[in-house]
Amino acid sequence: MVQTDKTEHAIHVTSRIFIPAGLALALLCVLSMILALHFGPYPIPLKAIWGILAGQTDQGASANTWSVVVLDIRLSRILLSWLIGAGLAMCGVVFQGVLRNPLADPFTLGVSSGGAFGASMAITLGLTTLPGLPGLSALPFAALFGALAALCTVLALGRIGGRLRRETLVLAGIVVATFLSACISLFKALNEESVAAIVFWIMGSLQGRGWEHVGIFVPFFAVGTFFIACYSRELDLLSLGESQARLLGVNSGRARIALLIGASLVTAAAVAVSGIIGFVGLVVPHVVRLIQGGEHRPLLVNSALLGGLLLLWSDVLARTVLSGGAELPVGVVTALLGGPFFCFLLRTRQERTS
Repeated sequence: MVQTDKTEHAIHVTSRIFIPAGLALALLCVLSMILALHFGPYPIPLKAIWGILAGQTDQGASANTWSVVVLDIRLSRILLSWLIGAGLAMCGVVFQGVLRNPLADPFTLGVSSGGAFGASMAITLGLTTLPGLPGLSALPFAALFGALAALCTVLALGRIGGRLRRETLVLAGIVVATFLSACISLFKALNEESVAAIVFWIMGSLQGRGWEHVGIFVPFFAVGTFFIACYSRELDLLSLGESQARLLGVNSGRARIALLIGASLVTAAAVAVSGIIGFVGLVVPHVVRLIQGGEHRPLLVNSALLGGLLLLWSDVLARTVLSGGAELPVGVVTALLGGPFFCFLLRTRQERTS
């Protein structure tokens, strides 16, 4: 009991929300969204962007063109990139806390493979639009269905004796991901014409994404974030260990399921609209944790802000680094940026512990 009181006291004493850092990151996100509207194969002056966002209606063909580019094309893509980055980083915090594994990321439970499987099946079958809704692409919905189906399978396989164990969950995720990856390879072999489309989707891209994709992602993002926010305190206690969490009055099974479902909903929706974008959910929580510590409420908020900022500028780089309007898959950009940086973090941690 004395140890429990000390643990509770330590949690409350070390629970500090870094409001200045959060406000600075939030302000930087807003300024970055406005500045990112300038970049692209068709640069738009910042003065014109301010006028468009303020609702000023200038006359002229160029002003009308700028308004269409800003409001109908770039703004939706920038908002979507920030939301996906924020969601993946937040989910990285959850998976690392629930599974107590610093290498866990939003795709640990096979959600990415499920989304890739659903999208690959739709591409192979030539299912481009939803039946009865010719203006709505079927690809995001197929990917979303595949990701959620993979999640349900992993949760079913990971339940032993009525309880979810983190070791079993990880193993179930590996099994499901391996099986679905084999199915994707089978799709490629059976239909060579779809290989390029499948590979490009798997690499992750925001090219051609618009307001309809924002509409698909936002409801799942809101529901998942609500689950995570409701159990953010339990996430702190789960990271101490299951026995310690039970001593502090936490229903560890219910908290673990709620957190995993919330994070997986966000991840599945992200995979559905953008493909697989790696390293954001793995690297960003480690960076924020090094700066502010491991208390999960500020960690979730600041990781979301930094993750959104990272993916926003990664997408800007993806659509501007090549000439002639060509784009790099944003998943390639995040891997190129996140891989070396994660190696640096790993090396730094090794030096500190040695």
